[in-house]
Amino acid sequence: MGRLEFRFLETSGFDHAMIRVATDMPAARPQMDWLTMTDTTSAGPTLRAWIRLQRSSFGRWLFARTVSRRAPYFGTIKPKFLDLQPKLCRVAMRKRRAVENHIGTVHALAMGNLCELAAGMCTEVTIPPAMRWIPRGMTIEYLAKAETDVVATARLDKTEWAGAENVSVPVTVTDSSGKEVVRAVISMYVSPRKES
Repeated sequence: MGRLEFRFLETSGFDHAMIRVATDMPAARPQMDWLTMTDTTSAGPTLRAWIRLQRSSFGRWLFARTVSRRAPYFGTIKPKFLDLQPKLCRVAMRKRRAVENHIGTVHALAMGNLCELAAGMCTEVTIPPAMRWIPRGMTIEYLAKAETDVVATARLDKTEWAGAENVSVPVTVTDSSGKEVVRAVISMYVSPRKES
């Protein structure tokens, strides 16, 4: 068993940060975020930002705004992230006039946009930081009219990442009553990042 040492660092104002320094700790022990129990050992910058910002509604809004600034088209649906962790992304979209079609339901392509966002963010936080991804295609089924707010859930259960390959990310979209209104599979091309 290792020895733990606590040090306090003074920052601006009344804020104080406590750092735990572990010595003689086994290297195989995964580093866990204490609040979400998420393994943060190999978390990339996107997952680290989510872990830091998810604790408040303003933080979640800021995270969605940042994602929408990186890929401006996603801003058209005003996404609200509910959960983001390796292998899972849940993101919501309010039913509002800007995303409705001519019959007053959520437009099919707005839900397609939501599916691509959920699959992309799920892929981003699941693959190792040394890998990158880009969408290659989408298969989408519109199962029912979406007359309420909707939530997209993307899951990626793959754990082994070797070289360049196509990966399928299934996404389901449900309405406020839990009824599945859209089912999609987003094809992602995952490959090692180029060294610069």
